[in-house]
Amino acid sequence: MARPPVEQDEEKPLDPEVEKVRKKLVRFIVINLGILFLALMVVIGALVYKARIAAPAAQPASDFQAPAGEPVSGDVVLPVGAKVISQSLSGNRLSIDAELADGSRTIFVYDMVERRIIGRFAIRNK
Repeated sequence: MARPPVEQDEEKPLDPEVEKVRKKLVRFIVINLGILFLALMVVIGALVYKARIAAPAAQPASDFQAPAGEPVSGDVVLPVGAKVISQSLSGNRLSIDAELADGSRTIFVYDMVERRIIGRFAIRNK
């Protein structure tokens, strides 16, 4: 086989108008990538700044002063004849669903830090 002429292997120089367009395109790409990189650095810098100066997450208030190794104890006083149906604990608050002596149901909210009932909600049908 004959070897192709050397002229076909080499790239021919571009037309001057096409070369202008290519240079503009390269400049456009470089400028846009620079702006994109700069914007990304600003966002990352802002995230780092916020993370460093942000106050630590607020811890739930826990004013329980129980001796180490001993269980916390106390009394929750409900009306006479009330039966506890269910209870739920959230933080320092205890919700007690109780059936009263007359058959009605009430939800009591007990604050364990203050050691008192802070809410009473009657459950009624319309």
